[in-house]
Amino acid sequence: MKLPALRLPNTYVLIFSILALIALASWIMPGGRYDTRLVDGRTQIDPASFRNVPSVPQGLDALLMAPIKGFAEAAPIIAFVLVVGGAFGVLQKTGAIEAMIHAVARKHATSPLARALFLPLFITLFSLGGATFGMNEEAIPFVLIFVPLALALGYDSIVGVSIPFLGSQVGFAAAFLNPFNVGVAQGIAGVPLFSGMGYRLVVWFLATALTIAFLMWYAARVRRTPEYSPTFALDQSLRAGGMAALHGQQHAVLGARHRLVLALFAVSLAVMVAGVVRYGWFVEQIAALFMAMGIAAGLAARLDGDAIADAFLHGARDLVGTAIVIALARGTVVLARDAHIIDSALHAIAPLIQSSVPAFAAQKMFAIQSVINFFIHSGTGQAALTMPVMAPLADLAGISRQTAVLAFQFGEFTTPMIPTSGITVGVLALARIPWLTWARWMVPLQLGYAVLALALLAPPGYIGW
Repeated sequence: MKLPALRLPNTYVLIFSILALIALASWIMPGGRYDTRLVDGRTQIDPASFRNVPSVPQGLDALLMAPIKGFAEAAPIIAFVLVVGGAFGVLQKTGAIEAMIHAVARKHATSPLARALFLPLFITLFSLGGATFGMNEEAIPFVLIFVPLALALGYDSIVGVSIPFLGSQVGFAAAFLNPFNVGVAQGIAGVPLFSGMGYRLVVWFLATALTIAFLMWYAARVRRTPEYSPTFALDQSLRAGGMAALHGQQHAVLGARHRLVLALFAVSLAVMVAGVVRYGWFVEQIAALFMAMGIAAGLAARLDGDAIADAFLHGARDLVGTAIVIALARGTVVLARDAHIIDSALHAIAPLIQSSVPAFAAQKMFAIQSVINFFIHSGTGQAALTMPVMAPLADLAGISRQTAVLAFQFGEFTTPMIPTSGITVGVLALARIPWLTWARWMVPLQLGYAVLALALLAPPGYIGW
């Protein structure tokens, strides 16, 4: 008898279900409260101050109003996400990023050095995209470029998918400037925006290097023995159908306008780093910078006002769902806070996280975030849902909130493997690779990511990060 396929609810239904469970819990759980204290300008929980207080049961009216209140409380972060999405909509409209990729790819055919650098360079570029501006779903269309290109160069479909997909995903999980996970999580945790960048750069470098090393080893093996590829039969049919030849058609030329747009983007990232580090910029200032970058990029590409506005609205519209997730997730905090049960939950969970060795506490936090990531894949939404709980738990467990943010990030390492991720299913569908085939191939690399994450969560406790 064939069992029915497991079908999980979408993120909105899942978070609203969590809201309903919180409302139900408010009728059952006792209320509680910790005292807080100011440490280095940040409010932290006093672990020894917990006491019971009366709970406030939340009814249907409170349940329905919670997302509205969540939207109001998270308004700066929601506005930030929409503006940044709009700015990158304009950047994508200019065609500069696609033209840059095609220009580098053409060198592969004429230069031995370019052939040697093909995988490291492109994986690094996509990883930088994930680490800086949160490249995630934006990587999906590039599968249509890199799968034919990989086949034409003697690799397989898995290599073609991995370059944009794994590249952007590892950068997202090990990000150092990503406003959608690092920025939001640090803002919620009360940590200075984009602080701790030195260690995060080390994390990003090691995670990206692991991905490059594994893919170079695999690609070299497939080139020597094509039958080794799990997608050998599929690739043969694609080659027979002429898919590999498509990479040579309709290549965008990297012109002067594209170069100017890319230069504006690079300058904007540099200004953002300087603003955050030197002047303490937060989401409002960074959103304004990205809006200016989007307008400047559109003008540099000779787009008229209507085209810039349309591209901006299209980019922002793609992130409306993310904005709703943030509002719903913030609503869970509002509901639990009004019921006076947040501190009670922290008091109950703290023993599961606490450890005499700070590194173990951080590693347990990573394990919990990895499980949560199976159900909620939005980096921003997951930050909004979990960091209000994980940040004070870090105080109770004796680890820094910065480390709690890193443990949250590392939960994203599981995204390329899990079948509940929309982007994972999307890229595999485009490349026609069955999920089970991909998952079996991913096992060694996924284990490598897990070991790396556990190892990198150990030093922060000893270096006072």
